[in-house]
Amino acid sequence: MKDPYLVSIRLIERLHRRFLDVIKTELDRLGIEDINNVQTLILSNINEEQLTVGELTVRGYYLGSNVSYNVKKLVETGYLIQERSFHDRRMTRVRLSPKGLDLVGKIDALYAKNAEELAATGIGADRLSSANDLLSALERFWSNYISRAYQR
Repeated sequence: MKDPYLVSIRLIERLHRRFLDVIKTELDRLGIEDINNVQTLILSNINEEQLTVGELTVRGYYLGSNVSYNVKKLVETGYLIQERSFHDRRMTRVRLSPKGLDLVGKIDALYAKNAEELAATGIGADRLSSANDLLSALERFWSNYISRAYQR
């Protein structure tokens, strides 16, 4: 059991890195040079919502990147609009600018195209749902392990 477990862990990490490579390839194809793949993933996770940096951090996994730094860069490059909360002036919320919405639309089209191409290879919604169920169970297992470790 240990060997398949370790293979799964390595595959999860490699898949995420490969997914970031897919996003980078699309940015290159589109000639977009003022944003990187992790920042693009952050934009996709915000989409049409308004989030705090804390909510954004919980929502996505950005492989060791500094979310606050990336939000600052996304504001500077015009992809995000950052506003102070009316009720708590210490808290800021971010939302996509028109430039950010345009890029998210292009990335969403990439996701749709990838999904169609994946289905054509025989990996359809049923197989992806099964994989998602398995990965969710693994995430719950790790979360429970961490919780139990802190209770000791």
